[in-house]
Amino acid sequence: MGKLKILVVDDEARMRKLVRDFLVKKDYEVIEAENGEVALKLFEEHEDIALVILDIMMPKIDGWQVCKTIRKDSKTPIIMLTAKAEEHDELQGFELGVDEYISKPFSPKILVARVDAILRRTNKATNESIVKVGNIEVDKLAHIVKVCGNVIELSYKEFELLVYFMENTGIALSRENILNAVWSYDYFGDARTIDTHVKKLRAKLTADADYIKTIWGLGYKMEV
Repeated sequence: MGKLKILVVDDEARMRKLVRDFLVKKDYEVIEAENGEVALKLFEEHEDIALVILDIMMPKIDGWQVCKTIRKDSKTPIIMLTAKAEEHDELQGFELGVDEYISKPFSPKILVARVDAILRRTNKATNESIVKVGNIEVDKLAHIVKVCGNVIELSYKEFELLVYFMENTGIALSRENILNAVWSYDYFGDARTIDTHVKKLRAKLTADADYIKTIWGLGYKMEV
């Protein structure tokens, strides 16, 4: 297997170089784009891009629009970089299907750790590919979720969250445990991130959303 390919999109050459240098040290292949227009062209040309690191504020086409366009046809993981740290920006990113959200300035080592964690999960194959709980069936290798036989679309992080709940059915899961398992041990977010994703996941599960129980003061539990 060749090196995993990562697309780094930022209009600041210095920032691209910083991120590229740290990723190359971890043996990733990196391609760069200086704006959203170039990013979309490269994403179309390179079908084997494993992950996108995407700045928001860019000329020609901003990060929001790039994300929207990619999400029309692809579930490739996206890490969004932004100089803003406002909650509504982060929520907008998750609504568009962003998998991770990192505010500038950030530690390149932490960024690479998040990349590692996402790609480990994305490329991890297990012997038990199919997981079923109640009316929900998940094919982990094909990244397909069915509810009552009907396919539903989930973002990468929603998918990982659902799989974690299903593989731990009947177990009370603290928010800390969920962060560690789904966002990896090096994730320094807060509980609002989990709650936002659970809310979106429940909305997509519709009638079967009550499988995911809220445990006040602790976290969540999946129970049929």
